[in-house]
Amino acid sequence: MSEFWLISAPGDKENLQALERLNTVTSKSNLSYNTKFAIPDFKVGTLDSLVGLSDELGKLDTFAESLIKRMAQSVVEVMEDAKGKVQENLLANGGLKEKMKCLKIDLTSFVTHFEWDMAKYPAKQPLPSVVDTLAKQLAQIETDLKGRTAAYSTLKATLDSLNQKAKANLFTRTLSDIVNKDDFVLDSEYLVTLLVIVPTQNYIQWQKTYESLSDMVVPRSTKLIFEDKEGGLFTVTLFRKVIDDFKARAKENKFMVREFYYDEKEITREREEMTRLLSAKKQQYGPLLRWLKVNFSEAFIAWVHIKALRVFVESVLRGWRLGDESQTGPAAAVTSVPRRLCDTSTVKSHAQSLCRGKRSSRSHAHPCSGRRVSSLRVSRLGSFIPQILQLAFFICSVCVEIPGPF
Repeated sequence: MSEFWLISAPGDKENLQALERLNTVTSKSNLSYNTKFAIPDFKVGTLDSLVGLSDELGKLDTFAESLIKRMAQSVVEVMEDAKGKVQENLLANGGLKEKMKCLKIDLTSFVTHFEWDMAKYPAKQPLPSVVDTLAKQLAQIETDLKGRTAAYSTLKATLDSLNQKAKANLFTRTLSDIVNKDDFVLDSEYLVTLLVIVPTQNYIQWQKTYESLSDMVVPRSTKLIFEDKEGGLFTVTLFRKVIDDFKARAKENKFMVREFYYDEKEITREREEMTRLLSAKKQQYGPLLRWLKVNFSEAFIAWVHIKALRVFVESVLRGWRLGDESQTGPAAAVTSVPRRLCDTSTVKSHAQSLCRGKRSSRSHAHPCSGRRVSSLRVSRLGSFIPQILQLAFFICSVCVEIPGPF
């Protein structure tokens, strides 16, 4: 497992070299691999608007994470027969440069090569407009997700229920896929065919005794039509007037009569229903999976943009001059920290020292002045989601954990 942080530093000339210094410090002990995480210069606005955006982005961040989690889980459920290929369908396509939009970009590469999408989210727009665009995009994806997955989930649940009945024991399972018309005496005024469940160890006893369980059992009328690991389902034909007596005597010998009436129309209906449901599921599978792949990518890309906005807004609130568009915004780096090589607190301390700098001319506290600026923690997404960002603010940084494959 690799761990990623988005570390924010002041964007003045002196601190543009922070990435180089971070590389120098961490390379000595092979603590981490660091790359630039570009954040454009946004229209900062007023302090009040930034405070409001900070709260709004926090909620939007949580919502985006929840949406991505649900979409990834939906991919797992849809690809139930090919779970080994789930990871290759959870990508961030079209998130990098225009000439690379046709490529399949894994989530790690997207994070380490992140570029702000100016076409979707113009940096020249006021920050509230950018946030509103992201919020509407994710809300629309969630609405579509509910609608598209509801029908498929209902269909899948119905099929699962039918399959469970088909896999149950002989006392409760459906018999429409087992019995045939030829197994029964039908439309007789005097004779009837019963189904009897016989434990495996009692097969010989059944063959020897079934004819003597009642006075009017048709000789040599029994036949094994199905069996599982616990026992077999036998037919036996007898006169209708001795049914109750036969049932009582069979129970005494540990043979259980299964209540069943052969209705050809009902059995045909059940078989056609199963065929129809399987066909409907197959028809929905392709379009739904394609939609999930495309929109998971869109949601994930939007989420990383939200993280970039949170880094920017939290950084400005803690040190950069507000409302001055000529002021260079915060610079950020994405740092990959192999857990097997070091305690992450080591790299954190280096990042902390690198971010200590001069106070601005307006005497605002520096954003990375050594104190923990926030303790917002994003819950774990779970091991079933491959390479999804895990984020937590530390010293104007975002901690990103990307789990391994399924």
